[in-house]
Amino acid sequence: MRRMHLGTAFIIVFALILLSAATSFAAAPSGEPIKIGYLATLTGDGSTWGQHERDGALLAVKELNEAGGVLGRPLELVYYDVRGRQEDAIQAARRLVHEDKVVAIGGTNYSGLNIAIASVVNNGQVPQIGTASTNPAVTVDPRTNTVRPYTFRLCYTDPYQGKVMADYLVNKLGVKSAAVITDIGSDYSEGLKEFFVARFGELDGELKGVWGFRGGDVDFRAQLTEMKASGAEAVALPILYKEMGLIMKQAAELDWKPIFIGGDGFSPSMYEIAGDSMEGSYWVYSMDLSNPQLIYLLSRFEKEYGIPAAEPGNVAYAYDLITWVADAIRKTGKADPVAIREALENTKDLRLVHFTLTVDKETHNPLNKPAAMMLWKNQQLNFLEMWAPQDNF
Repeated sequence: MRRMHLGTAFIIVFALILLSAATSFAAAPSGEPIKIGYLATLTGDGSTWGQHERDGALLAVKELNEAGGVLGRPLELVYYDVRGRQEDAIQAARRLVHEDKVVAIGGTNYSGLNIAIASVVNNGQVPQIGTASTNPAVTVDPRTNTVRPYTFRLCYTDPYQGKVMADYLVNKLGVKSAAVITDIGSDYSEGLKEFFVARFGELDGELKGVWGFRGGDVDFRAQLTEMKASGAEAVALPILYKEMGLIMKQAAELDWKPIFIGGDGFSPSMYEIAGDSMEGSYWVYSMDLSNPQLIYLLSRFEKEYGIPAAEPGNVAYAYDLITWVADAIRKTGKADPVAIREALENTKDLRLVHFTLTVDKETHNPLNKPAAMMLWKNQQLNFLEMWAPQDNF
């Protein structure tokens, strides 16, 4: 990660002083709290993401309340552990809508879970915002090709992410052949694989093959042995971080060092599994981690919780999500889910920590959100550049 310049550091310190002054003089919020729901995987696989999202959302709620709340009322975050399971997500979403009476729901970062709860939030008329849930079907129903009226997202989609992965391999790194390994049971993995393969073929890349596994598998040596024998220069990883780490580690044990490139299912915590076999791997990400506003947010996160954020992107996603909901409540002037949905859909040029948000009304996706290319080097993620294919979609 790039170092901050002195001028940037001064701006951050000055902003901290202004924030402290603003919160010191704000009137304390009063009355019934405005409840915002949050669905996060707090235990099991993916818990590192969910825990950071919950804590990022709680930090946003705390800072908004210290600044006077929203409409003069305090915010309250009601969150549940969905354990990465559809049945838990559905049950929690029903509880948030029908029992807790929340005005909006944040999370999850899993595409499959967001798709599973779409009917719950749409029938209950409570807007829900996915964070890193990238499958197109999260916000657009593939059966009717129409937008799900109460479902939104903060991230880019798998078609775009898969396209960026393929473009970067061919047009930036000069790769001519690649293999893919995918989690057959994952909506996220299968979707990202599909769009990577399509774009790689469009660029005349030679696809050596697609290998599969099932979630929970821990031994990938058979697939890796075949991939190595195929002569692939690169391996695309449209999967999640635990399997990514194991695959890179086991490839190194087989004395094979292809170029690895993955989507936003990665995590810096993979290093605990993969070790130095991660060195030189490439990752598509949704934000520039050297962004001064993000650095400032992470400094407040560390002050609040006493430890640095291991998943800075998830912290930013959750913090920005709460900021977006609060903005929608202010614009509509009332804590009404239907009115908030309308305000969310009409969001334009809203400055958040990690980007400026305008919503595409036809898809409920961010309009023209750029992708950041990251390189794992010297035991940390390093920002390389923003990458957008010229014929992006």
